[in-house]
Formats: sequence, C-alpha cells, structure tokens
Amino acid sequence: MKKINIAIDGPSGAGKSTISDILASKLGYIHLDTGAMYRTVAYMGLKAGLKMDDEENIVKLISTLSFKQTEDGKIICNGVDISKEIRQNEISMAASDVSKLLGVRKALVALQQKIAEDKGYIVDGRDICEVVLPTAEVKIFMIASAEERAKRRVLQNKEKGIEANYDDILADIQKRDYQDSHRENSPLRKTEDATEIDSSNLTIEETVEKIMEIVKTKL
Repeated sequence: MKKINIAIDGPSGAGKSTISDILASKLGYIHLDTGAMYRTVAYMGLKAGLKMDDEENIVKLISTLSFKQTEDGKIICNGVDISKEIRQNEISMAASDVSKLLGVRKALVALQQKIAEDKGYIVDGRDICEVVLPTAEVKIFMIASAEERAKRRVLQNKEKGIEANYDDILADIQKRDYQDSHRENSPLRKTEDATEIDSSNLTIEETVEKIMEIVKTKL
C-alpha cells in the first residue's frame, strides 16, 4: 500500500501529539513531534546559558545536537533521555520564544522536511500544513478551548510526575496562543486546504476516527 504524509497543525495542548501517536500505531507510520524539537532546542539552550533571543548562538547550538525520537515517544538528545525535562512549563514558554527566531525555524524545518521525504510520516506542530509539509496529502488543524487544553495538560503532567497548577498552565497556554498566532515568522493559522477538528468535546478515540476517515479517502 502506498504511503502518504499527514500534517497536523494546531495550538499548544490541542492533543496533536497524543493523536499522532495513535494514528502512527494504526497506520504503521512514524510520528515526528516537531514541538519536541523546539522544546529540545530551548532546553539545551537554557542549559548552555543562552538567552532565548540569541539567534546566532542558538542556531550554532542546533548544529551540535543529535535529535532522536524513539518508537515509544521518548526524546533523546545527544544520547540523553530528556523527555520529562522538556515538558516543564518554563521550557514550553522558552520553546515559543525560540520558535520566533527565523534562523532556528529554517534549521529545524529543513531537518523536518528531509526526515519526511520518504513518506509515511505524521508530522505535528504549529506551521506544518503551510511551511513544513505544504504538499502533505492530508492536512488537519486541531483545536480545543484553552480551558480544556489546560485540564488535559494538568492530567498529563500529573501522570508523568510533573508538578502542575491549573491556573498557571491556563495562563501559559493563553499567552502562548497569542505569541504563536502573532509572531512575525510563520504565525499559527489554518490553511485553506486543512480540515479543522475541534476536539474540546470529543474523546481521543472519536478524534482519531474522524482523522482516519479522511486518511482512508487518500489511500
């Protein structure tokens, strides 16, 4: 059976990563979490003592990073599992800051496009349909209310043993939504050829089924 690429866009906490993992398992595809790549750059940048607006040195840092995503979703950078560290709230905001930098976006987009050349990838993030995979056969724009996304993030963090405060997370999500949709380089927006799915009142299974119906028409 031929393979296609699936691009999934949407705001932070809309469930893109979880849905992408399930779709990848059902289809036998590989899920590429681009958000984790930006989080990794932010985490490694902070660890190196860099400011999140130091574009020149952050781009240099990227060239020294070896990024790997395992089949079970772990994020490995330079041989170290940083899956838990990059999900901290401060890293989420730092990732939004570095994602504004054109040099950083160019470096990571080029890497993401190269990875997905062979097809059979589910790529999720915030400018996948328009910038990273403009030729993807299936394009999805996932949304959910900020309140619902905050609730999900609290549960997700608690399951991972990460401290979580609903009000703080809601404020961060709202701030990040504004940053992501108003940034100069590749602002978050739905492309005309993407199908919008609001998962606020859908179960994970219902959301997956909606996307699978679309995918089946392309296979």
